[in-house]
Amino acid sequence: MPSRLLRFFRPSHQHGIFSATLLLMSAVMISRVIGYIREAYIAYAFGAGSQTDAYVAAFTLPDWLNYIVAGGTASITFVSIYTRFLAEKREDQAQKTFSVIITVMTTVLVIGTCLAEIFTPQFAHWMFRGFTAEQLRLCVHLTRILLPAQIFFYVGGIVSAVLLSHRLFLFPAFGPLIYNLFIILGGVVVGKQLGIASLAYGALLGSFVGPFLVNAMGAARVGIGYRPSFDLRNRSFRDWVRLSIPLMLGVSLVTADDWILRYFASSGIGDIARLNYAKRLFAVPMAVLGQATGQASLPFFARLFGEKRMQEFAITVNASVYRIAAVSFLATGWMMPAALPIIDLVYRRGHFLFSDSQQTASYFFWFSLSLAFWSAQGLYARAFYAAGDTLTPMVACSIITLLSLPIYSALFHTFSVIGLAIASDIGIIANGLTLAILLHRRGLVRLGDLQWGELAKAALTALIAGVLSFRVANAVVVNGSRIADLLALALISITWAGAVTAGLWLLRSDLRSALRRRKATAYPRVAEHQAEETMSAGSKP
Repeated sequence: MPSRLLRFFRPSHQHGIFSATLLLMSAVMISRVIGYIREAYIAYAFGAGSQTDAYVAAFTLPDWLNYIVAGGTASITFVSIYTRFLAEKREDQAQKTFSVIITVMTTVLVIGTCLAEIFTPQFAHWMFRGFTAEQLRLCVHLTRILLPAQIFFYVGGIVSAVLLSHRLFLFPAFGPLIYNLFIILGGVVVGKQLGIASLAYGALLGSFVGPFLVNAMGAARVGIGYRPSFDLRNRSFRDWVRLSIPLMLGVSLVTADDWILRYFASSGIGDIARLNYAKRLFAVPMAVLGQATGQASLPFFARLFGEKRMQEFAITVNASVYRIAAVSFLATGWMMPAALPIIDLVYRRGHFLFSDSQQTASYFFWFSLSLAFWSAQGLYARAFYAAGDTLTPMVACSIITLLSLPIYSALFHTFSVIGLAIASDIGIIANGLTLAILLHRRGLVRLGDLQWGELAKAALTALIAGVLSFRVANAVVVNGSRIADLLALALISITWAGAVTAGLWLLRSDLRSALRRRKATAYPRVAEHQAEETMSAGSKP
């Protein structure tokens, strides 16, 4: 066992789909814990006020620039192309394409960053019309600090994609963790001197050390080289551009949701900050269940599709969606009743008051409703990308985003900020269902083969567990006392765990055995093929 664990954490260890998912889930969980400490520190030091609104808003233009210039290309289209080259034993061509893409797109991103630095005031004034003049000045200052970080994110993302294609997951797994640590360090070390700008400087330095430097060191260690090249006639580069353009021009609600929330919430003091705190805490299970699984699955989806093993491709996608969606339903059954005590425990300290906890918890409550769809849509999207089709999902997602805007507006004006959280749920549910239907119509992943009966058992169990947990939690009045928070959370957790265990047993759910099942039983033909590859590799001198 010790030798297996040491091998598991070797930078050069090539992971299978099970170990890769496990590693990424663990790393994401650790990263989200660090992310919680980051958000808790920000809440403690700066609360939920005008300064914090400006800080959160300052990430909008950098995120927008990264999305427009290079959105999704690092971790999605390039993985598919690079993995195909490796499957065809064309590593030289893979290295050339890697060099061309980094050289050309880094140049484009540097130019875009310079233009964004110039026009930051105009963008901030248009995007955040509810900000005061002082908030706008602070937002512009912080935005200009954060903009260069997108260059490091992009280059690091491309290098990370190469490592993932080689099934080397260790370095990409821990880049975000280091990034979050540097944000905290920035606030702690120079917070008194620079104020909230210290967080922005920490984010800039963290983007260099984490996403960029760590992945570059990993690539150099395993012999992945880079040579500057502007060979625009490279056929693979042109294929990459063809696949990437839809991702650059399309706007997915997965990314645009944060931008839309900030746009509407900018008129109220602290509303952007409280929405952000709720969304960041919601992002913990969302990242562990959806992001980690999707990131780990893409290289394997791409390999199966590239080798024309279509039946195994469909089985793998459906099995992944079933397990992640079922677990997400159960998690939602705990998150919704636990919203107030967990938000109060996580954030209330310093400048973050109990009244802030109550409002933030109401947003977290509604965000939790869509966890299964956030998780599943990531897998469905990656099934499209693995199949070399970026146009279909991005056209569909862009249409959904446009159609969602009136819903955000109507619900915001009817229910205020809570309406934005509800609109976010509606949009992402529509996004996930649309991708599933399109995959079915393309004949790639049949909806009829998804384990609907088992999903229904998980959803019913989650509903009953959630209702029972709500009723039990009413025995404790959460009023700002830490003891009340802990007692309520304990009662909710015990009730939920008992109800889930009993529900899955009474309904004879397959979920528990499916989660324990390793890839050899979950994907027998995939595992058999990987075993053949391993034996073949082992027979070579």
